[in-house]
Amino acid sequence: MMNAATTGLGAGIALGFAGYFGGFWAFLLVLVLGAAGLIVGLVVQGDLDVRTRRQR
Repeated sequence: MMNAATTGLGAGIALGFAGYFGGFWAFLLVLVLGAAGLIVGLVVQGDLDVRTRRQR
């Protein structure tokens, strides 16, 4: 199982490659899709409850 440091390292490497080879827009795209994947992963894992956030 991956811990937070390993996951952060992988995300940093992916963003670095996207920024170096693809430019700013590729970096931004990877950043936004990574954040969306993080949110979906937290919801699936049960650490983020979207039902309580939607009631506001």
